Amino acid sequence: MNYHFITIEGNIGAGKTTLSNLLAKHYNARLILEEFADNPFLAKFYESPQQYAFPVELFFMAERYKQLKDLIHTKDLFQSVTISDYLFTKCLLFAKVNLVEDEFRLYQRLFEIIHQQLIQPEILIYLHAPVSKLQENIRKRQRSYEQNIPDDYLFNIQQTYTHYIKQHNIKTLFVDASNADFTGKEEHLKIITDALEKDYEHGQYYLTLP
Repeated sequence: MNYHFITIEGNIGAGKTTLSNLLAKHYNARLILEEFADNPFLAKFYESPQQYAFPVELFFMAERYKQLKDLIHTKDLFQSVTISDYLFTKCLLFAKVNLVEDEFRLYQRLFEIIHQQLIQPEILIYLHAPVSKLQENIRKRQRSYEQNIPDDYLFNIQQTYTHYIKQHNIKTLFVDASNADFTGKEEHLKIITDALEKDYEHGQYYLTLP
């Protein structure tokens, strides 16, 4: 395996955590999962986005930094691969969608100070699914505060992610996850693990799950 730090990303409901868990098991990797349930502002944000957008994003950035900074100081002798189900830049992308202009400028200044202190992943796996599939997955996992997320919000998040990836020429496996079933279809997971056996230049490489 050519990669020691792999990040899985995608929109809300894309299947990031499911794939991260399966890959961590496959590679006996150290696993870093977003602790979204610990954010005391998240449910309030979905009820009143304008009022709680800044504290929800600030809390997420602090928690993500706390998790990822440990990669700088720790080295697991028995696990040479680390898999995370989020990219730290996710902070900035969600903030761009959720914050008003003056709040975003302040948030961006804080982000830039913190971001340069962290190790960046060697490859990104981005799960792309249509909004209808995302909504289906969101309904299935039955988190009460997510059940009324508007389609246009998910679409804006999707657009922000894809624009960022293409603009920054990140080494990315761009996966069409419209039919993704990583737990039910072994061949879907194998397509990902086979792709990770290859060495890539910077840019986007597209995978389809039949």
